[in-house]
Amino acid sequence: MPSLKSLRNRISSVKSTQKITKAMKMVAAAKLRRAQSQAEAARPYATRMAAMMSALAQGASSNPNAPKLLVGTGSDKRHLIVAVTADRGLAGPFNASLVRAARTKVRALETEGKTAQVFAVGRKGRDSFRRDMSDRMFGDINFVGKKSVAFAEAEAIAQRIIAAFDDGGFDVCTLVFNRFVSIMVQQVAETPLIPAAAGPANDNGAESGANEYEIEPDDGSLLDRLLPRNLAVQIYAALLESNAGFYASQMTAMDNATRNAGDMINRLTMNYNRTRQANITRELIEIISGAEAL
Repeated sequence: MPSLKSLRNRISSVKSTQKITKAMKMVAAAKLRRAQSQAEAARPYATRMAAMMSALAQGASSNPNAPKLLVGTGSDKRHLIVAVTADRGLAGPFNASLVRAARTKVRALETEGKTAQVFAVGRKGRDSFRRDMSDRMFGDINFVGKKSVAFAEAEAIAQRIIAAFDDGGFDVCTLVFNRFVSIMVQQVAETPLIPAAAGPANDNGAESGANEYEIEPDDGSLLDRLLPRNLAVQIYAALLESNAGFYASQMTAMDNATRNAGDMINRLTMNYNRTRQANITRELIEIISGAEAL
């Protein structure tokens, strides 16, 4: 049976932990409001730009002079997986589920006889991939110490991907990230960056790629600026979605930790009271037995 002093120390330690988890929950809840509004505000623009790229890709699929950023190289043997995780932990399964999905995709591609590399965006993903996929690491980047992610940082990531693509480093690039659905739900999502995805069907049952765009003065000069911009927009939207999902997951995890700490405090307090009562009862028995012996 543990001593009263050890029980008091443990109760005090758990109470201190509970204060920390409760404070982290409140901080995450405050940051979640801003992160959620940013992610929701970026969705319409990113969605419409992706739809336009899909339509352009479908319309230019038969054009031999179409930009490779739009239609790809014609091969799918070499893949680049851009995995977006958080820079910090204590967020439940948020980072682990994303890393697990990226690893599954890499192994599935290798089973098909293809090669795959991982570009880790976020410190947690970098650390996880370095442990068992260091030979498949394309590179990594993180935002430790920064209060928020700026669009310029997404542009820097996009330029790094485009430079590797122009050098023949890969044929297909896919963005994997946690999409914010609600406070309780974050779903792992995939977005094709290079080449653009085929146009989905619209509400009338026709394919959105059937729309034709008239480009003035010429499509070359416009696409040269629009395609890198699209990559940066999709990456920035994914970063915002991941940021909102991280704070939601952290708030939920800290709320659960606070409740578990409260339950543990109650059990330890009950055990402390029982131990204290047992000690008092034992001392009374010893005093009464001594008195009777006299």
